[in-house]
Amino acid sequence: MTLLKCATLMVRDVAESAERYARWLDYAVVEQGEVPGELAASWNAPASAGRPYVVMQPASGAEVFLRFIEADVVEAYEPVRTYGWAATEICVQDVEAVNARMEQSEFEIIGPPKPLDGFPTVKPMQVRGPDKEIVYLTEIRVDDPASGLPSPQSLIDRPFIMVLACADLPANIAWVRDVFGFEMIDPVAIAYTMISKAFGLPEDSKHELVTAKWKGEVFIELDQYPAGATPRPAHEGALPPGVSITTITYPDFDRLEARWTSPPVVRGGPMYGGRRVGVLTSPDGALFEVVELDG
Repeated sequence: MTLLKCATLMVRDVAESAERYARWLDYAVVEQGEVPGELAASWNAPASAGRPYVVMQPASGAEVFLRFIEADVVEAYEPVRTYGWAATEICVQDVEAVNARMEQSEFEIIGPPKPLDGFPTVKPMQVRGPDKEIVYLTEIRVDDPASGLPSPQSLIDRPFIMVLACADLPANIAWVRDVFGFEMIDPVAIAYTMISKAFGLPEDSKHELVTAKWKGEVFIELDQYPAGATPRPAHEGALPPGVSITTITYPDFDRLEARWTSPPVVRGGPMYGGRRVGVLTSPDGALFEVVELDG
């Protein structure tokens, strides 16, 4: 199983985003409302209180969600240029079929399907949505649980990796390992075309990354961003643009006792399920929302 629970994205119009992801990615709304003030406060984002939101689930029925929260546009924000949650990676059964669908959609294809440098069994593509959100759509070309990668159960299935852009990769590796105890691979340098393009570097430039696993399942990627990356601009008191929060489940809240930015409280709904939920903050300010997992 994966610990990944939800990717939260900030959008200009929740209804339009919900329609777009339903039409082109086959996601369905399972919850909607306005962000409670107490929940926004736990994110240190009081200005996000009262904003409309929806929670959407993939066609496979996997309980790994996308949450969209309405927000004012941050004109200075450009994706793949700032630290924090950079992208949501979603597993798909047939990336060429998904690419053909994306060609007809409002999503801009910024990286056509091709095997990932150094990982021939992984074939991703990348799109940019109308709200400047970056989504990887990735075909896993091996059916082997030992790979740590999922087997999609619908053409476009669940988020399976969240991508974290780092100012200091070793510091973030140490933080993730110390806080959660996740298994981390050694850093590997790959030709990461999307990052290189964003910073005006040669397309074959190498960028270091690591992945984090829990019980063999990969679900977080940490990328070292080049010089020129900056903290993410945001409106005062509001969640940052793009991917603002990654929500995970975790079985050992005692381990996190001294680490909380916002201490755990019980929350309801499809995402939280009546469990305790707390918030942690990475060295670069990225929000980890953590839902207690039994055992």
